Amino acid sequence: MDAFPDIPLEAWRPTKNTLHLYCQIVGKIRLAMHPRMNHWWHVPLYVTPAGLSTRTIPFDGGNFEIEFDFHRHEVVIRTSSGKNEDFALFDGLTVADFYSSLFKNLAKLGIEPNIRPIPYEAPSTAPFPEDTKNKSYDKEFVERFHQTLVTVDHILNEFRGRFCGKSTPVHMFWHSLDLALTRFSGKRVTPREGAGMVEREAYSHEVISFGFWFGDDKVPAPAFYAYAAPEPAGLADEPLSPATAK
Repeated sequence: MDAFPDIPLEAWRPTKNTLHLYCQIVGKIRLAMHPRMNHWWHVPLYVTPAGLSTRTIPFDGGNFEIEFDFHRHEVVIRTSSGKNEDFALFDGLTVADFYSSLFKNLAKLGIEPNIRPIPYEAPSTAPFPEDTKNKSYDKEFVERFHQTLVTVDHILNEFRGRFCGKSTPVHMFWHSLDLALTRFSGKRVTPREGAGMVEREAYSHEVISFGFWFGDDKVPAPAFYAYAAPEPAGLADEPLSPATAK
């Protein structure tokens, strides 16, 4: 398979937006139910051979996992008791219907998350149970999306192994739909003035972060990125390699 299949932003934007919102719903369940970890490490999703997963989340009956399977195009919920539920992903499945199906299937397993059912920094502001506008699911582009994630996950994990200090796992932050890896210097820093709760926890220490996302209106193409927080003086003037980087 092509390690980096063609995935032009405009061609799959409706599917990207819908998938982004699906991921936010699942991610908010992990946020609500997983024990808190430093720097919001309890929040992201993770790349799997099939798609994206919450990994293990505890609940009163044991633990469970929610996985997007982008080969079979379905969502699978697995529990430690051996009971599973699933439902199909298809073009026309609204965010509202996805939300309803997910929570109904969780309830069958005795899992009852309590989330704020509204998007966070997403391409829609409609509450999840009311969003009937976002419903595009192009299976070809979803598969390209997954193949790209598999490639980038491999690259970032290999890169992660070169650093012996504190580092995040390679994980997907569902609020921005980017796959990211962050290295910590170990130095605590004073949060910038005006920083909110999310930023204060994420950047409580000096970091350099690396990642990949699928583009937006400012950068309308898939791209790798890196940034430092706080940013050292003069960093933006340093020469880049390769020459096509900017």
